[in-house]
Amino acid sequence: MSDHALFQLQDSNTPFAGRHLIHGVWQGEATAAFHSYMPAENRALPWTFPEAGPAELQALMQSAQAAFAEYRQCSRAVRAAFLRQIAVEIEALGSVLVETVMAETALPQARVEGERGRTCNQLRLFAGLLDEPAASTYLPAQPQRVPLPAPELRLESVPLGPVLVFAASNFPLAFSVAGGDTASALAAGCPVIVKAHNAHPATSALVAQAIDKARLTCGLPAGVFQLVYAQRHDFSAQLLQHPVVKAVAFTGSEQLGLHFQKLIQQRSVPVPFYGELGSQNPLLLLPEQLALHGTAFATALAQSVLQGNGQFCTRPGLVFIPDQPETGAMLDTLAGSFTATSLVTLLTAKIAEGYRHSCAVLNGLPGVTQLAEGRSALVEKGCQVLPRLFITDAARWHEVPQLQHEVFGPATVLIRYRMLAELEAILPTLKGQLTCTVYGTDKDLQALQPLLPLLADCCGRLIRNQMPTGVEVCSAMQHGGPFPASTDLRFTAVGTAAYQRFVRPLCWQNFGQ
Repeated sequence: MSDHALFQLQDSNTPFAGRHLIHGVWQGEATAAFHSYMPAENRALPWTFPEAGPAELQALMQSAQAAFAEYRQCSRAVRAAFLRQIAVEIEALGSVLVETVMAETALPQARVEGERGRTCNQLRLFAGLLDEPAASTYLPAQPQRVPLPAPELRLESVPLGPVLVFAASNFPLAFSVAGGDTASALAAGCPVIVKAHNAHPATSALVAQAIDKARLTCGLPAGVFQLVYAQRHDFSAQLLQHPVVKAVAFTGSEQLGLHFQKLIQQRSVPVPFYGELGSQNPLLLLPEQLALHGTAFATALAQSVLQGNGQFCTRPGLVFIPDQPETGAMLDTLAGSFTATSLVTLLTAKIAEGYRHSCAVLNGLPGVTQLAEGRSALVEKGCQVLPRLFITDAARWHEVPQLQHEVFGPATVLIRYRMLAELEAILPTLKGQLTCTVYGTDKDLQALQPLLPLLADCCGRLIRNQMPTGVEVCSAMQHGGPFPASTDLRFTAVGTAAYQRFVRPLCWQNFGQ
């Protein structure tokens, strides 16, 4: 393969040897020990990838550091053109990209095409942000001010430096190689190093190819964007702790995120760590809403929990429901939606194993009952699992802390309450969440009003009468929240405000306007 050769994955049976993209050069020898996987068939794909080591680490950092010196000086118009060209090149990959994502994730075509559109749209959204003048504050000098003259001051934002992005498993495009973290960092003027996710390495290669082609078209330095593969955890640690890296973005498990955060704090100079580590997205169904719209609510809830096979970070995993005469019919409808399902395929065997373990733990908790389960003549194995619905009572909440452990996959836990006083006791104990949702009529909301501040305190997005699964990519979105929803509740990972994670304020005194 030549340095800038383009490659096309033809089908899942075509051998393919991937390489790192370092300093604009595809390099490194693939090893059979690191291969792509087809979760739908629980089998390895003939697509192999290299393992990074000390030489790759040094080359990555030298290139990123050199690129920053040049890229930080690029105009907003140049950066905007780069982002728009990335979107064009991703779209130009056509069906090859869609088919590759489907092979590596088992996601359906419509979902993949929709996510590709979202990825390209958010690249263009950040480009549009750069079309606007940079925000700055200017105060002229006041030499005659008494008792002391005032200096001339100009406050603006400047890029942090090279950003390390860990691609996410559950959004192979929108939160991965060219996802929101990469787009916002590039918009800010920061070079990006992406550590490809092991669950979709071929998808990562294709998108990296598109970004590098856009870089060449725009005449930008080689180290503006780089992609590296590594299965070994020690290499990720070396990336995190390298002094060239000035910020880190991560979407993944709480356990791994906390480990990464600890490694960053051990650096001689710690840097910002923007981690999204998990959320149960509690949902409160209120009494009059249940009485008037119980069946419709049950249908919408099932669709939200099962969407994407339960692998959305905004899936409602805790649902508080009133215990009243209409509850039984609502539960019947909801349970029917779950029993009507069969085996579904999760992104990786590790995720599926974690899901099955979490469901087994829930099943063994005192007072927790499995209300419904998908049906299949086949047994769960590999990446295949059954959707599940659990139920318990609010009185058990304080006795069973495991109820606050996120179950990543197509399951949710219903918690029956008899009065709002039970919710008032529970809400202050909730962990940080991406979203909290309330389903209620105007009358319901009047009764709940005193508790709304408790909900607001634990989430980044408070929703009424709409499932939390969808996330609008726009300037008004907040995708983050108190820990462990994110490691810094002041910032968002979605929308134009995500740009603020990768810039810092700099005040120029007496340098002119």
